[in-house]
Amino acid sequence: MGSHAWLGSPDPGTGRQSGAGGGGGGREGHRSHLALIVRSPGIDQAAIRDAVRQILAAIGEDPGREGLTETPMRVARMYAEVFDGIQRDPREDLYRVFVADQHEEMVLVRDIPFYSMCEHHLLPFYGTAHVAYVPDGRVTGLSKLARLVDGFARRPQMQERLTTQVADALVEVLAPRGALVVVEARHLCMEMRGVEKPGAVTQTSAVRGQFRRSAATRAEAFSLINRGRV
Repeated sequence: MGSHAWLGSPDPGTGRQSGAGGGGGGREGHRSHLALIVRSPGIDQAAIRDAVRQILAAIGEDPGREGLTETPMRVARMYAEVFDGIQRDPREDLYRVFVADQHEEMVLVRDIPFYSMCEHHLLPFYGTAHVAYVPDGRVTGLSKLARLVDGFARRPQMQERLTTQVADALVEVLAPRGALVVVEARHLCMEMRGVEKPGAVTQTSAVRGQFRRSAATRAEAFSLINRGRV
């Protein structure tokens, strides 16, 4: 894994980077959710501060009372942090690749913690992601897989879309033989409101290429993900 290369930027018309091969992952008829990536011109913290003051007043609070005077500023800064994935294309974390002609076995990073915000209620959902792929001559740094998850999580999001976007990014940038992503999360929008079911865990998965075609490869991945669990 000594040599490395930089893949080109995505073509604005196709979303595919220069230098990428066809790969065995394949699209298999899946509509790419990567088209939902939106680059923001920047987070307007002043507008957020004004909006928070209005919300506090609308719920019957006094935005000027002690304890709330700095809340609009804190919320604006917090939004700039937790939504910073909007400002960039998470696929950029994958563009540095290493030639690995001799490695054709599964690469799996499991138990990647993440935090995101439900786009329906702007309440947090959080959990772990497990990301696996079978290389086809190229690998990326292990930390890049964690950064990829964070990039898609740090925006108003749905768990289903988050799972699919991570898998599709792996396929489109690395062109692996296959990719598999499993996300497990708790949603405060269904724990502290609505049906109020604390502790409920939602699991989603996305499988591409060899993981979809081969039950044995898929079973190996799930076995590794579940290893050590009671």
